[in-house]
Amino acid sequence: MHTAYEIGGLPAHPLLVHAAVVLLPLAAICTILHSVWPAARARLGIVPTLLAALCTALVPVTVAAGHALADQLGGTAGNPLLQRHEQLADQILPWSIALTVVALGNWVWRRYGATLSARWARLGIPAVTIVAVVRAGDAGAHATWG
Repeated sequence: MHTAYEIGGLPAHPLLVHAAVVLLPLAAICTILHSVWPAARARLGIVPTLLAALCTALVPVTVAAGHALADQLGGTAGNPLLQRHEQLADQILPWSIALTVVALGNWVWRRYGATLSARWARLGIPAVTIVAVVRAGDAGAHATWG
């Protein structure tokens, strides 16, 4: 059983998940812009890397809070919608880590005058991260609201 995660007496998961659902796609979009648009690169600087790193720290806390909330509500057994949400949510951390690595690579390579030639990684990983967040969030919304 997980420990209860609460913020101001409210379950932490619904509060934290909103931060993750907004910040992780934002970090991915900023990483893509940083990769392909020189004007955005100049303005964003290290911001995509910092956002991605923040999300990478936030995702495990959000997932743990979700597990704790599920335990408080009797677990996920017998609820296929909640099981699907949990399964998809557990896949977000690796993508968040990959996004952080790509964002950091973009920044380091650009900062020191080189180019990161793995275009598929610079564009594909942020795009897949957005898809993973949307799928997990959609499954959570269906589990909550039907």
